[in-house]
Amino acid sequence: MMYDKLSSDKRGIVGVGSALMDLLVFEDDAFLKGISDVKGGMTLVDASFADGVLDKVTSEVTVVPGGAACNTIVGVGRLNGRATFVGKRGRDSYGDSFEKDLEKNGVTPNLVTSDTSTGRVLSIITPDAQRSMFTYLGAASELIPDEITPEKFKDAAIVLIEGYLVFNQDLMRKTLRAAKDAGAAVAMDLASFTVVEEALDFIKAEVIPSVDILIANEDEARAFTGTADEATALSAMSQCADVAVLKLGARGSRIAVGGVVTEIAPVVGVDIVDTTGAGDLWAAGFLYGLVMGYSVDICGRIASACGYEVCRVTGADIPEEGWARIQEALPQA
Repeated sequence: MMYDKLSSDKRGIVGVGSALMDLLVFEDDAFLKGISDVKGGMTLVDASFADGVLDKVTSEVTVVPGGAACNTIVGVGRLNGRATFVGKRGRDSYGDSFEKDLEKNGVTPNLVTSDTSTGRVLSIITPDAQRSMFTYLGAASELIPDEITPEKFKDAAIVLIEGYLVFNQDLMRKTLRAAKDAGAAVAMDLASFTVVEEALDFIKAEVIPSVDILIANEDEARAFTGTADEATALSAMSQCADVAVLKLGARGSRIAVGGVVTEIAPVVGVDIVDTTGAGDLWAAGFLYGLVMGYSVDICGRIASACGYEVCRVTGADIPEEGWARIQEALPQA
């Protein structure tokens, strides 16, 4: 097994994060600049801000289930992995759609419900295929520590904790403790450079000591380590976790395990439409490979295939033909 600290009798991957619906729109840079000075990353907003921006959009709105951890767990389910998602949804049509989509994609929902509306993310996609996210958490923000117990992770080899949970420090602490009490390895995707910048002290002091698998793109790694040098950043990350991953987009990725760095080539294509969910689906392929006991190279190859296929469509929902191509990256029995 490439990562020998995983439980030998468990194959489950449980994601803990925000149950959100993604509202995807295509707009130009001028439209984005009229809303925010920050391009890329994630900005927390209230419902009135999100709805106000939505009233101004000029393109058609695509509505799909989202949330970083959810996207990853759906990917694990589509790879026929044992996938469960833990979160909180509203008792509304968005929440109903969210739960049904999990089941449709082979994911076991473990959701708490609330009278507050289901959270949503307005993702503005500019012509360079970059997306800027404006997030209203809604019911997702009401998940409380008492609703997280080790029982939720009893079958988990890996518990994936969404980076956005650092904004709820008590919930993050309880989730880390429950995952460890259940004997699971903890994986964390740093989620957004803006998240890292805002919560760096808490992440380093109270989160990282419990993390076994640390995943970041180049912007997040720079914010976390304080260096733009990729080799130095990955080295620093590998001092914090047994498995450290640096995602480099179209340049592939680098994975450090036990002091050995493996370079993963990207899947090359020119048909990139939207980068929404690229990192999330990359993580799905990688974590699935880990629990299956595949080599670093194979884990990375599956991850790259998942990350590339989601960039060929709008949103994080890979179509059937995309999953068929991903199957070709899996080891054949």
